[in-house]
Parts: sequence; C-alpha cells; structure tokens
Amino acid sequence: QVQLVESGGGLVQAGGSLRLSCVVSGRTLSNWSMGWFRQAPGKEREFVGLIRWNTASTYTADSVKGRFTISRDTAKNTVYLQMNSLKPEDTAVYYCAADRVAGPTARVYDYWGQGTQVTVSS
Repeated sequence: QVQLVESGGGLVQAGGSLRLSCVVSGRTLSNWSMGWFRQAPGKEREFVGLIRWNTASTYTADSVKGRFTISRDTAKNTVYLQMNSLKPEDTAVYYCAADRVAGPTARVYDYWGQGTQVTVSS
C-alpha cells in the first residue's frame, strides 16, 4: 500500500522560507512522478510543481517559479518542496501526490498525502 506523509508546514512571516517533506512508503518510485499541490480555503486545489523520479527533472507553476524548488532524495524515498520568499497568498494546505503519470492536474494522481498547513503572515 502506497502511503505519503507530508511534514514541515507551519507559520512564517512574509519573505521567509519553509521546506516541506513528503516521505513515500510502500513502493519504489522508479518511473513515477511526484506532484505538489495546494488548496486555500474556498479555492480549488492548485498545481505547484512536480518532479520526475528517475531523471529529477522538475516543472513548477508560474505562480511559484523562481521561489519554490522541488527536489528528491532517492535513498530516503522523499521529495522536498523548498519555499522561499513566501507571500501571504501562498497560505494553503500543501499536498504531495504520486503516480506513474505526471501532470499538472490533480485527478491524474492516485496517491495523496494528508496535507500540511502553511500559513504566511503579512
């Protein structure tokens, strides 16, 4: 059974940084992709970025490009979301997701973590 567990969320002032982690258990991630999404209250789930496990190639949404970076540690089966220059509009619950098929749409991912809250104060 594939399980994803996020951690690293919290409260930070605008301009600050946080690093989220997502540990995956239950399978190896060869040929899979990991996505990061976020959802603010009253809004739809929004794509943040993804990383292809085998190549470590990444793609980030325009809204976070240049501020957020995705990486992975194959030995730890963990993917990271480094968030710098945080803004109040980045406040949301952040989710990691995994699937064989990569893409910016939430519905393509079958496996999800429970989410971690990120709150950015102004």
